Amino acid sequence: MKVLVIDVGGSHVKIMATGSSEERRMASGPTLTGPQMVRRVKALARDWKFDRVAMGYPGVVERDRIVTEPHNLGRGWAGYDYARAFGCPVRIVNDAAMQALGGYDGGKLLFLGFGTGLGTAMIVDDVIVPMEIAHLPYRKKTFEDYVGQRALERSGVGKWRRRVDDVVRRLIAALQPEDVILGGGNARLIVEMPPRCRIGANSNAFPGGFRLWGQKAPVLPAAASEPTTATRGRPSRRAAGRARSKP
Repeated sequence: MKVLVIDVGGSHVKIMATGSSEERRMASGPTLTGPQMVRRVKALARDWKFDRVAMGYPGVVERDRIVTEPHNLGRGWAGYDYARAFGCPVRIVNDAAMQALGGYDGGKLLFLGFGTGLGTAMIVDDVIVPMEIAHLPYRKKTFEDYVGQRALERSGVGKWRRRVDDVVRRLIAALQPEDVILGGGNARLIVEMPPRCRIGANSNAFPGGFRLWGQKAPVLPAAASEPTTATRGRPSRRAAGRARSKP
């Protein structure tokens, strides 16, 4: 079995395949549609052989089916037949859930991804529980409005860090996780860790994708696999391939 892992983000789409430790990427953005993504990924992976696809998607997914359009990409994602387009079976989970699975070390894990928006997921005793916390009310708007990329650009890193700390502590108090991974491209800007928190490598999406198909992840180059702050994620002890997403 050869798996192609696709990590769909608001700024980039990143891919990796079985037998390769090379990450390839392309720009995404607010006009990228589902069919466009498939065509461009197939071109980007044209010299890789694969017979399974694992995809992390920034939106609501139910039983490998995208049910809502993304907030930071174009239209045409929900209802599209990805298995037919790729010509092989496709497993799809929320992108935060795929990153969470890549860094999962057992027990009750909360994942918070600070990137274009705010990605959220939990894994409880090997069962993935996707969540859509980002758009719940917080202060005068939503969580994402205060800790997403636009908030960082608007308010500056100092105020953004204080708001991230407040959001993380509130969610820990509400959800009572045993372990917390702070991931996403902007996690590198977090300096002081709230209790129970660690920084997760952004590349954790790839091991998570391979584990969706019960496959061991390739060994990634140190620059790609290690977090960018002094607080590093622990290697996973459990084979989480059996973890599947709840609707």
